[in-house]
Amino acid sequence: MGACCAAQMKGERYKALSAKMNEGGRDNGTEDIVTQGDFGALVRLQGCSTFVSMYSRQGRKGINQDAMTVWENFIGEQDAVFCGVFDGHGPSGHKVSQYVRDLFPMKLSESFKHPRLKTSNVDEDLKSENIDDDNHGPLYSLVKASLVESFKDMDEAIEANGRIESYCSGATAVTVLKKNLHLVIANLGDSRAILCTKGNKDHLVAIQLTVDLKPDLPCECERIWSCEGRVMALEEEPSIYRVWRPDQDCPGLAMSRAFGDFCLKDYGLISVPEIFYRKLTEKDEFMVLASDGLWDVLSNEEVIRTVSSAQKRSLAAKLLVNKAHRAWKCKYPCAKIDDCTVICLFFKGKSPLMKSVSDSSHISKSTVEPRFQPGNLATKDDGLESVIACSDIATDQTAAQGESTTSMDASTYSHRTGLMVNKRTPP
Repeated sequence: MGACCAAQMKGERYKALSAKMNEGGRDNGTEDIVTQGDFGALVRLQGCSTFVSMYSRQGRKGINQDAMTVWENFIGEQDAVFCGVFDGHGPSGHKVSQYVRDLFPMKLSESFKHPRLKTSNVDEDLKSENIDDDNHGPLYSLVKASLVESFKDMDEAIEANGRIESYCSGATAVTVLKKNLHLVIANLGDSRAILCTKGNKDHLVAIQLTVDLKPDLPCECERIWSCEGRVMALEEEPSIYRVWRPDQDCPGLAMSRAFGDFCLKDYGLISVPEIFYRKLTEKDEFMVLASDGLWDVLSNEEVIRTVSSAQKRSLAAKLLVNKAHRAWKCKYPCAKIDDCTVICLFFKGKSPLMKSVSDSSHISKSTVEPRFQPGNLATKDDGLESVIACSDIATDQTAAQGESTTSMDASTYSHRTGLMVNKRTPP
């Protein structure tokens, strides 16, 4: 596996660039760090491109444990883009997140070599199935299965890597695969993806695409307790629920799903991602993927307002991260600032939203879209050019998807299931 991957990623060049990032290069955030991936993909570890702005900044907890990557021309398709943000935790969390950043996209692209996922077969499926949001057909199931299998393989690769301590270290992940008008988002842990769209009066609307997978979500809590793990909040931090081993007051993990952390894998922690789907419309402007350091201090509405106020698209991610750092100092002056990592993925070639905040449309609130109706990753006539220009989008798709959504936070889960999580102190 290692030799094969090194060959695909132009070995020495990728290792050098990866080492540069690991030594702190992603803290300056302005220099482009780009190399070539398998199937001719353009791999970006830092910087910006026409449709991407990415930036990471170290907090005050030590080394930056976040990592990020963008693969343009993913799997050799000009209309396919893969983005991922990975947030490490524990003593070797930075090594885990970097390892996932470097290896996971390759595992995923390798999985798409399956004959059923070839573009020609996809087009035939679309012709015969008349696939839409409500009748999604077989393709989404294949893509979802490929994502889940790739997450599983990645977790096994981490466990097998003797150079990385992963017993009490791990990483979360939020990724998106965009192909034509289709987004498939995979979330593992408490990072988040949101989308900026326009409402009926062209007001900007923030739509949360993922659910923060924290231990106090009743469905997550139920699984952990059923595996003899414990979900409790300490007296000194009553709002933060953590996962504990059944017989020890450790490790106190603040998310319910993650790569690594094998000390908890027998007690309810899993590496199975939640998969979400959205089909883009002409109203959709951009999406933001970020580690929890951003979401701890900024609301979804503040995030899209900040991105849309950027004078230059290339500076959007940096503007957002710097705003989060200021918010940390204001809201939690006695706390250590968390690492913040952001990828902004824009859908259109021109950005009329990039103007001063005083001229920006005001923000309308929207909550989580729990599970979008699955669809497909390709359509016969869709292409990146048409997505960007919005010239081929049906004119009747004028209503923004998801303006009326259902919250998927802990209170909603409690209402639906009757399950509650009580604050307790480990004995």
